[in-house]
Amino acid sequence: MAVTILSSPFVMDLLLPFVLVFAIVFAVLQKAKIFGEGKRQSDAIVALAVALITVAVGTATNIITNLIPILAVGLVAVLAFMLLYGFVFKEGGFEVPKGVQITVGILAAILIAGALAYFTGAWAYLRDIVGGGSSTLITNTFFILVVIGAVIAVIFGGKGGEAGK
Repeated sequence: MAVTILSSPFVMDLLLPFVLVFAIVFAVLQKAKIFGEGKRQSDAIVALAVALITVAVGTATNIITNLIPILAVGLVAVLAFMLLYGFVFKEGGFEVPKGVQITVGILAAILIAGALAYFTGAWAYLRDIVGGGSSTLITNTFFILVVIGAVIAVIFGGKGGEAGK
């Protein structure tokens, strides 16, 4: 692997997380208009403070640097899906159905929650609480998710059926 300036600890552990946190917080503040319309300076100062605090805490920076590759791979997978899915539509007619959007959103939330649990150490803590190996926790988690999915399918899936008539 070639050593570049981008792989230096200063860039990886300080600069890139700082820029990422600053940009996200600034964008959210601009969109939400918490401080009012046209208050870019206030938004920038708050975003700067949050970004500086974030990179000052090593644990937060480690979580960010571990989480970003997973999110990037997930985004590439979604992009590849959308490209392949878009081939079946005529030009300008691409529209992702609401059900697909919800499914991708739920899968993304599960992926992010799992990655956060793993990188923060919560997964090991939960495994210790359950009192078994990781296979026990995975089995129990999968079973709970299947039960929740079945309940959701029964509640929301039965609205259009007329089998009882």
